Amino acid sequence: MKANLKAVIPSPLTWAAPHTNSASHSAPRQRSFGSPSISMDKMNSRGVRDRGSRLSSSPHATPIVFVVDDDASVRRSLELLIRSQGWQAETFASAQEFLARSRVIAPSCLILDITLPDLNGLDVQQRIAADRIDMPIIFITGYGDVPMTVQAMKAGAVEFLTKPFKGDVLLSAIRHAIERSQAALTHESETQALRDCYASLSVREREVMALVAAGLLNKQVGAELGISEITVKAHRGRVMQKMKADSLADLVRMAASLHLAPAATD
Repeated sequence: MKANLKAVIPSPLTWAAPHTNSASHSAPRQRSFGSPSISMDKMNSRGVRDRGSRLSSSPHATPIVFVVDDDASVRRSLELLIRSQGWQAETFASAQEFLARSRVIAPSCLILDITLPDLNGLDVQQRIAADRIDMPIIFITGYGDVPMTVQAMKAGAVEFLTKPFKGDVLLSAIRHAIERSQAALTHESETQALRDCYASLSVREREVMALVAAGLLNKQVGAELGISEITVKAHRGRVMQKMKADSLADLVRMAASLHLAPAATD
């Protein structure tokens, strides 16, 4: 891996922030990874996924690393670094451009500049917190401070890197973020499969499942629902079959995952 990195990025990774008033960031920030210049057309021809594409995949698909930075040279350098590890890369010049991108169902993470021309990186983090929980964020900045770092980390950021930093530090953070994304997608997939099974139950079967999972015996379930014990056993058998539960303990676990509670009865 070191040989590949040398062709893409120097060690340590150098970020040169401009010597200007930190209160004003209207001028483009000159930051260099030391990587060779390469056209976006060439990158796309080499397999970098276009921003307008749609991806419908699984937790085991090739990971995608999103980059949001207003500096074109930074975007190009990061794109090369990401691709050198076999990951896909998508880059954006602004927060709004990234937010317009539809969600992908594949392992992913976001490398996000804290200072952008349209939205602050922390604002972007807040916006995607609800609907992209499977996309961990790595912040990069030349203007970081302690309160900003604390806010980002408390909101779930994987890492907050202040320039200059080494390329292997960023790669390590990306790997950790992708692992978190894969775990979140796997959990989401399993939960959705569970919901689909539950949706196949009849109203009575759902009532029986909730009561059985709450620890009631067949006779007690029958008394609660006003049906015979034999009928309860029949419903219970269909519940176990439809939910693909191997045991009562398995059914109880499923009910807990679905946050089921017995319906109130008169």
